[in-house]
Amino acid sequence: MKWLRISTALTGIAACSFMLAQVAPHAREAGAILTVQDDPAALSDIRLDGLLRNNDRLIQDNIEAALAAGDADLADSFVVLARDRNIALPDDLLSRVSDALKEENSTSHFAKRFATGLVTGNADDVASLSGTVAGDLFVIGDIRDVVREGKHLAMGEETDRLVLGLATAGLAVTAVTYVSVGGAAPVRAGLTLVKDARKVGRLGEGLAAWAGRSAREVVDTPMLQNAVAKGSVFRPGETVSAIKAAFRAEKAGALVRLGKDVTRVVEKTGTRGAMDTLRIADGPKDVARAARLAEAQGGKTRAIMKLLGRGALLLIGGAFDLALWLFGAALTLFGLLSSVKAMTERLTQAWCDRNRARRLRRARIAAEAALANSVISA
Repeated sequence: MKWLRISTALTGIAACSFMLAQVAPHAREAGAILTVQDDPAALSDIRLDGLLRNNDRLIQDNIEAALAAGDADLADSFVVLARDRNIALPDDLLSRVSDALKEENSTSHFAKRFATGLVTGNADDVASLSGTVAGDLFVIGDIRDVVREGKHLAMGEETDRLVLGLATAGLAVTAVTYVSVGGAAPVRAGLTLVKDARKVGRLGEGLAAWAGRSAREVVDTPMLQNAVAKGSVFRPGETVSAIKAAFRAEKAGALVRLGKDVTRVVEKTGTRGAMDTLRIADGPKDVARAARLAEAQGGKTRAIMKLLGRGALLLIGGAFDLALWLFGAALTLFGLLSSVKAMTERLTQAWCDRNRARRLRRARIAAEAALANSVISA
């Protein structure tokens, strides 16, 4: 029975040691993720480690896909990520990425995209954003958007209140830009990009809902309807003055912060990187996290967001699972320590029982010898 109890403890030690070896790596990663969940850069690094560990061709395949989609900027972001991770890429693939970048950044391509952004007001790269911002700085783009959406509103038709609010805010910010000699230009560019993302359907639902509520708060609807009814894109000065009167500057703080954060993303990742951010963001906090991520990761940011999605910005739905790994590891460790404790106690008890039996045997032998000597003497 004694050796059965010792064998049971040994089995427990072996089983818990095996389980702990399986659980420990997951628990260690879970603990690391939970520790850095408020740091987008560190969080994305940990998640990338696990992702790239399981697929060594992941980056190369994504570069091929980006080139096939005509997105040289994204392909280059993956090249930067591969270089940072010391992942070798074929020379011919690097040459193709370089050639695609040269074509995308050529003068003719830039001029074409600039004109497209200026005329249509839609942006998806640096050139088209430059044209869009130029149009909005000269109030043409914002007046066009306010007049169009404002007339829809006045006639009871379906109105994109988000575009309407952003264009109205943009006109007010444009005036500040002129007064400050470009000091508010970053906010202007950020608001323009949010508006363009909305137009082309690349604004996340959560962010769109939040921005829509914020845009409603900064616009005095009756006053704006009256301004639009009398305004025209051909009378920009008079129209801008009337529209600005409908803008509630005291309620625009949240939109201004959003514009600043979007511009921070643009500065580090380019326009398409900002568009990617606006597509996956669920609210302004996500955009602020993306700005922190972009400032830390630079040119790798687009590749990181492509691989991890919104998971690059924050811990999504995994906190409970991660906590379970930690709990499992703690429980297994407790089982191991308990088995070691039981093993130690049972071995000690066996050693003590053995010594006691030896002493008793020696005492019995001594007593029997003494008895035999007394009998002989008698």
